[in-house]
Amino acid sequence: MTHHRATLQELEMFAAIAQHRSFRKAAEERNVTPSALSHAMRNFEQRLDVRLLNRTTRNVALTEAGERFLQRIQPALLDLSQAVDELNDWRSDPRGTLKLNMPRSAEALFFDSLILPFVQRYPEITLEIDSNDALVDIIDAGYDAGIRYGDVLAQDMIALPFGPPMRALAVASPAYIARYGAPQTPDALLKFPCIERRFPSGRRYRWEFWTEGRKQEVSVSGTLVLDNNERILQAALAGAGIAFLHQATVEQSLAEGTLVEVLAEYTGYAEGFWLYYPSRRYLSTPLRHFINWLRENKD
Repeated sequence: MTHHRATLQELEMFAAIAQHRSFRKAAEERNVTPSALSHAMRNFEQRLDVRLLNRTTRNVALTEAGERFLQRIQPALLDLSQAVDELNDWRSDPRGTLKLNMPRSAEALFFDSLILPFVQRYPEITLEIDSNDALVDIIDAGYDAGIRYGDVLAQDMIALPFGPPMRALAVASPAYIARYGAPQTPDALLKFPCIERRFPSGRRYRWEFWTEGRKQEVSVSGTLVLDNNERILQAALAGAGIAFLHQATVEQSLAEGTLVEVLAEYTGYAEGFWLYYPSRRYLSTPLRHFINWLRENKD
């Protein structure tokens, strides 16, 4: 009874729909239209004479049979993709896709020094970057690795430094300081118009300062709330408020004198970005090469 056999393509198709719980997302991943995917899945179920999915207008759920089937085939599918990936070790130029999720500030800071040189060094690897400041579950969202600032990581993740540690500085334009003066302590910031940073969750960023090794967080306020570094820098240069930005972002402006640092003695502590990935998961060839690349280019 050959009609009960399933092709590898059908198994991968089912696994993609099950993972995303969405025909649209699974179709995007597999580069087909949602209707073609839905049609192929129906044919597959009819041939097997078992319902694997419950479709509603809003989402897709697995039937009990579908859940069991997914648990059985997932290890095998993973094993097969690893076998294909391991052939990379026999090739002079490794190939494959590396999907990274990172904050926009990390992308901007290290695009020239870490990301572009990696792409040039490994011309056969496709690097896909989603730059986004939201806290994303990288496993759920299908990324190979993520990048975050500070060490806010889940337990079962492996982390290594991404780029060197940097100070974050409080800066303002000379015109702003001429008009309002400069704060002498972090607490004094509460009396000064500041440019606030908003995260995608809606949470406002609390500025971090250090006094004798102790961290102090200040909830600044102002009439401008932004969500990306380029605009915050632009607003600071225009005198719209005091800004809090990474050293590398403001270096040029400080050298040109278009911005002045304030509260320098309270921002001596440097923190950095971290690349993190699940400890339990197989390391794909592209990710393995990226990790080695970061180790080679630490400074």
